[in-house]
Amino acid sequence: MKVLNRLKKNRMLLLFFFDVFVIVISHILAQLILSDEFSAEGMKNALKISILAVFIYELFLNLFVVYKNITRYENGNDYLVYIFISLISCIFESFIIKFTKIINVNIRMIFLSSFIIMLGFVGYRIIIRYILNSNWPTNFLKKDDRKRKKLLIIGAGSATKDIINTIKYRLDNEYDIVGIIDDNKNKIGYTISGVKVLGSREKIEAICKANNIDLIFYTISNIDVKDKKEILEHCRNTKAKIKILPSTEEIIKSKNVLENLRDIEIEDILYRAPIVLDNKNIEHLINNKVVLVTGGGGSIGSELCRQIIKFSPSKLLLLDIYENNLYDIELELKSKHENVKIIPIIASIRDVERLDYIFNKYRPYLVFHAAAHKHVPLMENNPLEAIKNNVFGTFNLIEMSDKYSVRKYIQISTDKAVNPTNIMGATKRMCEMMVQAKNKVSKTEYAAVRFGNVLGSNGSVVPLFKKQIAEGGPVTVTHKDITRFFMTIPEAVSLVLQAMTYAKGGEIFVLDMGEPVKIYDLAENLIKLSGLEPNVDINIDVIGLRPGEKLYEELLLSDESLKKTKHEKIYIEEPLNITMDDINNKLNLLSEVIKDENIELKKIKDIVKKVVPTYIERGNENEQ
Repeated sequence: MKVLNRLKKNRMLLLFFFDVFVIVISHILAQLILSDEFSAEGMKNALKISILAVFIYELFLNLFVVYKNITRYENGNDYLVYIFISLISCIFESFIIKFTKIINVNIRMIFLSSFIIMLGFVGYRIIIRYILNSNWPTNFLKKDDRKRKKLLIIGAGSATKDIINTIKYRLDNEYDIVGIIDDNKNKIGYTISGVKVLGSREKIEAICKANNIDLIFYTISNIDVKDKKEILEHCRNTKAKIKILPSTEEIIKSKNVLENLRDIEIEDILYRAPIVLDNKNIEHLINNKVVLVTGGGGSIGSELCRQIIKFSPSKLLLLDIYENNLYDIELELKSKHENVKIIPIIASIRDVERLDYIFNKYRPYLVFHAAAHKHVPLMENNPLEAIKNNVFGTFNLIEMSDKYSVRKYIQISTDKAVNPTNIMGATKRMCEMMVQAKNKVSKTEYAAVRFGNVLGSNGSVVPLFKKQIAEGGPVTVTHKDITRFFMTIPEAVSLVLQAMTYAKGGEIFVLDMGEPVKIYDLAENLIKLSGLEPNVDINIDVIGLRPGEKLYEELLLSDESLKKTKHEKIYIEEPLNITMDDINNKLNLLSEVIKDENIELKKIKDIVKKVVPTYIERGNENEQ
């Protein structure tokens, strides 16, 4: 080890001596090849010319600063430089010999020696690179195949080549690459870095079964969404764990392609056509404006901040009651957007005086209200807190937006507000009613955007299932037939921003969430994506519906009330015929309820039914 460290410190000197050796030996070899018989005089001339050659070659090697190269990372471009140096040195050497005639030597010997030098310079550097990048000398030891994971790679592109080379040089004792899958018929049967392309997507399941594949690397970063889903479906039907390469943008950010591979997520196999936005209108509303996002540290709020800041607001106000999440998103945004003033604000939307101070000081142009208590079972057990926060907190923001002449106020709503069967859904329906009523008497344009579950949000079912799988199960599902609408957080937020541009006031925008997904199927998919078998490796337990939980969520009160917008995934529900007088009467009823902490749950629900006529209380439906 000490010898290796010493060699590393004297790397430049070592390379210099290697190059001198190559130059001298090449001239001697060239002389021997071109001579009919061994001649002492010829050898003497070869040695003399090699001394001149050393000075010429080293002059150009230093002019091109090649000794500053790190041999381990040299590539084809660097090797072309060595070839060019050899050629230009050869020409220079020939010119001196011919016109000065200091040594009587055949010019052919100069060109032949240059060719040998070229091979020598590149050849020994490739050997050094191979030794440094491989697990030498462990590569020469017998591999324990029992510990190596059998790997199948999907996609025969440049990323696959990088992965194979990385594994061969550094991780050969961890992975045994069985082969590559690619749909390009012209590639089938050929090899990439010694690994054969075995077939197209239809062969995935058979190859995995025949070779007991442990791991699949999906490396295709640019592909049609439908094709990606189909390929991943084949992968999912194997017992292998799947890792996936994300977008090209994410790949570029990392030097090591293996670092980009991540566990496959459920959104990778839920087909969704790419969403196209009208960014010009979004930018027109946001650029150089003050924007306030409540619940800015939450899963929806933080993504709103990430997307809003791309359109360069003059100030982005992040309001949240929970300091840790707020701190995290503030740091993230400041590290990427130095030109936008980001202002984190700790505040409760229940605190009217604090809100009044914030609105008066910053005068927001746009308000996105994402702060809410949203967990159905928790709110069933804490109904007063749901009313205080979701209803009265929202009312405070609505009033402040009117008082300080906010241009647009966007309420983030939920499918649980439609024919609600729980307190949380009822409070969110009340928020929609307040938005529509206030819009009739205010210059501010109030609108709500309603969507279903978002994948990966705080408290959603996907993170819970992942945690249960990581702990060895069981995965718990409340009902075998329960379904939910799903969308990724970035998708939902993108559509919220687009809906904002359509808002004239009083609308409830409804996002097209695609087809509803069975939660039981979702659980099965997540288990399979982890390389495990449902109800064999991980059990799925059906535990019964929780209080207030529906089997099927709805996005609309009535399909007949649906209107199209310019965007194919955004619709508008007809506004309610409700006034602020109606809202004030409802708020008066609720304000009496929240004054008494000892009030019975039944009485709370009875009042909520009067306030929200579509609220229908449901018990614990345990049919399975």
